[in-house]
Amino acid sequence: MLRKTLLALALAIPLAACNKGADKSATASQPLLIAPEDLLTIHSSALASGPVITGTVQPERHADLRAEVSAVVLQVLKENGEKVRRGDLLVRLDDTAIRDGMTSADEAARAANQAFEQAERQLQRLKTLRASGMTSTQQLEDAEVHRNTTQSDLAAARSRAVQAHQQMTRTAVRAPFDGIVSERKVSPGDTAQIGKELVKVIDPVSLRLEGLVSADKISSVKIGQAVVFSVNGYPGQDFSGRVKRIAPSADPTTRQVEVLVEFVDGRQPGVAGLYAEGRIETSSTDVLTIPDASLVRNGDKAYAWRVRGGVVNRVPLTLGERDARRGEVVVKAGLSSGEQVMRNPVTTLKDGQKTVAVAAAGAPAPGVPVPAAAPSLPAPADRKGK
Repeated sequence: MLRKTLLALALAIPLAACNKGADKSATASQPLLIAPEDLLTIHSSALASGPVITGTVQPERHADLRAEVSAVVLQVLKENGEKVRRGDLLVRLDDTAIRDGMTSADEAARAANQAFEQAERQLQRLKTLRASGMTSTQQLEDAEVHRNTTQSDLAAARSRAVQAHQQMTRTAVRAPFDGIVSERKVSPGDTAQIGKELVKVIDPVSLRLEGLVSADKISSVKIGQAVVFSVNGYPGQDFSGRVKRIAPSADPTTRQVEVLVEFVDGRQPGVAGLYAEGRIETSSTDVLTIPDASLVRNGDKAYAWRVRGGVVNRVPLTLGERDARRGEVVVKAGLSSGEQVMRNPVTTLKDGQKTVAVAAAGAPAPGVPVPAAAPSLPAPADRKGK
């Protein structure tokens, strides 16, 4: 019995090895099933080029509101990030001493007005008496001088009253335009000296790129040219702009020229002060490009899987610059316009492997061969019978 069992095992092992080798050979020779959406046709497209621009996103309309009177801060009514409308009260300063001064100035102006009116009436009476010869010329002249003096005093008193009222209005700091509070610099209880910064207001709609361009590239930059740039904090997003203004002089230290870029499509970052980097599109050329997803990189080398004549081949490529806006790379050599490549190549592809076009619906994923039926072994009963 033991001898029959060992003989059966000796016969089964070579048979299994033969079946395994046959399965491996059949798998390697299976064609690659490709659906239409697995292929990408390479075409020429316009690639914009131009000088690099770097800078920060800043609002065109901004206001640093400072104290115009020396007083204690009583209230701060808006916090950082809050929206404000033009005329909204932002900070209230203590107006006690200023209000007293305004009241005193108003009273002084009222007294000066009464003195002037009295001097004017006295002058008119003396003019009437002088016409009838009942007063002297000297008295008339003295009355006229007195009237002129009171008139000057009245003008000075009114000026002081106006200044007092202006000082009173300066104790209420209001928003100069619609925007948001960018930075609050004081808190209730602080002493605000003249010139102290209280709050900063910006208009988020007026954001622009305040960039710098190398002086040796500035000759190609013109007003109205398109600009595409990315902003730190907004990964994967590109913003479009247009050159609005070019500075007439370069920075004496860095030898760079300031270029102001306005947003053109309504899309803007929601935060000012962020770093931005992009390119001014000064020229455009037709080049062959391929998406990043269709490339396979191995160190410094890159290649694509080309499908032609029912065969897939690995084709080495010579690449150029990358268009970050579209996620495509310039192909200098290796492919021609109109050729087809694998859109998203997988690691199981074999150079020279045959392909079979299939319909999109129900097709296996690219790189997965058609499974072959494994040959069946004879049943133990059959072997025993033999």
